[in-house]
Amino acid sequence: MPAEQPTFTPPRITVEAGRVREVSVPPLAPRVTDGSLADIPFTNAEEAPDAAVLSRRTADGGWREVPARVFAAEVLAMAKGLIALGLHPGDRIAIMARTTYEWTLTDFAAWAAGLVTVPVYPTSSASQARHILRDSRARACFVEDVEQTRLLSAERGNLPDLEHLWQFSAGAVGHVVDAGRRLPDALVAERRGLLSPASVATLVYTSGTTGPPKGCALTHGNFFAEVDNAIELLHPVFRAQAAEEPSTLLFLPLSHVFGRMVAIGCLRARVRLGHAPSVRTDDLLADLAAFRPTFLLGIPYVLEKIYNTGRATAERIGRAASFDRGARVAQRYGEAVEAAEHGFGGGPGLGLRAARGLYDALVYRRIRAALGGRCRYVVCGGSPLGHRLAAFFEGAGVTVYEGYGLTETTAATTATPPLRPRLGTVGWPVPGTALRIADDGEVLVKGEHIFSGYWDARSGTVRPAPVVDGWLPTGDLGALDSEGYLSITGRKRDLIITSAGKNLAPGPLEDWLRAHPLVSQCVVVGDNRPYVAALVTLEADGLAHWQRMHKKEHLSRAEVVRDEDLLRNLQQAVDEANSQVSRAESIRRFLVLPTDFTEERGHLTPSFKLRRAAIVRDFAEEIDQLYAR
Repeated sequence: MPAEQPTFTPPRITVEAGRVREVSVPPLAPRVTDGSLADIPFTNAEEAPDAAVLSRRTADGGWREVPARVFAAEVLAMAKGLIALGLHPGDRIAIMARTTYEWTLTDFAAWAAGLVTVPVYPTSSASQARHILRDSRARACFVEDVEQTRLLSAERGNLPDLEHLWQFSAGAVGHVVDAGRRLPDALVAERRGLLSPASVATLVYTSGTTGPPKGCALTHGNFFAEVDNAIELLHPVFRAQAAEEPSTLLFLPLSHVFGRMVAIGCLRARVRLGHAPSVRTDDLLADLAAFRPTFLLGIPYVLEKIYNTGRATAERIGRAASFDRGARVAQRYGEAVEAAEHGFGGGPGLGLRAARGLYDALVYRRIRAALGGRCRYVVCGGSPLGHRLAAFFEGAGVTVYEGYGLTETTAATTATPPLRPRLGTVGWPVPGTALRIADDGEVLVKGEHIFSGYWDARSGTVRPAPVVDGWLPTGDLGALDSEGYLSITGRKRDLIITSAGKNLAPGPLEDWLRAHPLVSQCVVVGDNRPYVAALVTLEADGLAHWQRMHKKEHLSRAEVVRDEDLLRNLQQAVDEANSQVSRAESIRRFLVLPTDFTEERGHLTPSFKLRRAAIVRDFAEEIDQLYAR
């Protein structure tokens, strides 16, 4: 049967001096007062033992369902092994691996053994991994493969607390399970009984755009407040629609709180969860085609890539004009749907519906096929998607729920409410959350999902969260509209002040340019300079397509960045971005770099955020060129 529609409680809005300064939404889910995340697998096994809560990839490329009773048994067996190997309640255990079944299994097994898990990005350098393992005082670490084993083995002398290093690809799970075979199940029940919602579940280290990463201590209660309210809010996503059971394929890193929150939410809601370890385009498309999820967790880059790949394919077969017309129709359709849901119009008219039907076969079906064919929803976060793409995907039959949050807020602190979208915003507060805009424009947050504090390595305890009168400063700048929808305008510390005294946030310009198929990254500069300028890097697939279409495959990267046709195309993109801002905020000059910003070079965090200080330092000469007379 179709799922019931969610019940909305209008947000409570506070207006001060003619501006919306505060908005809050009451919780939709009751507060959890006992137990922990460790109980989820065992509750599922008791209440719905045959429910397919996970899927595992098989050797032939298919997927095998994992019933709740089987997953609970695997969690129990691994938890007993961790206890047998000498790990005590509260000990930290690290996981350094891509998004795999073993990651989620280890997470829940560690909690069942009373431990605290510490994610480490699989792409971390030796120094980054060393910092997290030393700071957290991890006693054990699971890694995925031999390269990571070698990387950490070379650091063992710098990691006095690390007693165990286990490799998934070398049978780590089996080794741990074998160690605990003689232990009674009651020991795990005893460890679980020691945990409460106030217990620390995980130390998630921030990306560290301006300094060493800090360990955010997130409790079991933080995750319950987050996922229980998100499940109720995003009712169409997590509940069965007609005869179609919900499912998702997770490909974002579990090292990031966003991916972790969704994995926990899926187990909590008994939504079938699969893992995709490779984000290479060909691998991911094959996984999506085989798994066929009903919804996805993504970041704007993924949706931009799908759109740009669809556009490039259409251009290659001589149907670019048709794609562009279809894109405009989808945008208008999405905007008409939004207007109708807010009571501003009657929705798409007959002509627009007919046009959408025509382009569904020509354009939109291919877009949905790239997402696996059954995907109807995408939960998107990390950075703003923008009105244009949000409207396009709505018109193409894929509803995007945008959200905004931090590691310190256990992922989402706002989300697009179903049936009440406001394209181009990050939605309302997640139920149980309040937002306030400070005098300087900073977004402040309050709610049960706010972390307990930062880990203090010296004392081995958690320092209380830096809240003021219950409000957590986010460091982000934003604004609330008349209905309480939040728009993020930039980072407080990224504000640019030109020599003429103009203040501007670079984020919106950068996000607009990054959506162009030729652009990989963009850094807007201009602090204490006479005007705004930008460094631009090229997206490899988009550039290769452009060179094929312009018969310029013979040009090297160093040559193509000076090509007049390429620069003319990019200037058009810059002009479009400039049309969104005032003259004083517009990009006057830009420079295309022959190399991209990467994590390996220290210019991106593992979650693809720009390390501005490092970029400005390493490209100081190029920035000076932008201001040379």
